[in-house]
Amino acid sequence: MTSIDLNADLGEGFGRWRLTDDERLLSAVTSANVACGFHAGDAVTMRRVCDLAAERGVTIGAQVSYRDLAGFGRRAMDVPFEELAAEVAYQIGALEVFARAAGARVAYVKPHGALYNRAVHDEEQAAAVIDGVLLASASLPVLGLPGSRLLALAAEAGLPTVTEAFADRAYTDEGTLVPRGREGAVVSDPEAVVQRSVELARSGEVTAHSGARIAVRARSLCLHGDTPGAVELAHRVRTRLAEAGVTVAAFA
Repeated sequence: MTSIDLNADLGEGFGRWRLTDDERLLSAVTSANVACGFHAGDAVTMRRVCDLAAERGVTIGAQVSYRDLAGFGRRAMDVPFEELAAEVAYQIGALEVFARAAGARVAYVKPHGALYNRAVHDEEQAAAVIDGVLLASASLPVLGLPGSRLLALAAEAGLPTVTEAFADRAYTDEGTLVPRGREGAVVSDPEAVVQRSVELARSGEVTAHSGARIAVRARSLCLHGDTPGAVELAHRVRTRLAEAGVTVAAFA
């Protein structure tokens, strides 16, 4: 049977403000990309999400970002190599404390937002992320876009790599994500997201923004936790995957 991981961005709040419905999303996903305080999240939120994830057997991952709370980590930034590497390691280390306290561990690393997209092509920024991961652990898997410099450098460094697809984001013909500022960058129709999820899991292909068919081979499927109706959508995706004969299971 075909198998795929289902991940979502969680812990994306700050103080009294909460963007994601963490508890309900954790009943649908198999991996949780937990915000580590740089684009969202704080100590209390990180601890709460780790406790909830551990209780439900959901794998915990560190979602590292540029230091950009005001822009939710989605603004382009130029951060020097050593600074970015240290900040990546810092974020992983902070989350690891709460994961261990919950009886779990940080099992993988995924960049967020602008850093994720920058590390697809930017050699230096991708290398800084990998250097930061290595500072935290020599064995943490890195989750990223197929064909990205991030995954290539992770593999060169001896880190496990995990390819990821997005059911709710539009793709270019080159297999990269359409920038959020462009019309149609986010797939908002729930049924379309569900159908794309099954398609990606079963065939490893998806229809790009241009209408062309492209290959997107992935071991993990991401649904954004800040999408309206994210909880219901995640449950629909998981149900439809099961109906299509796809096993939903964590990769780590």
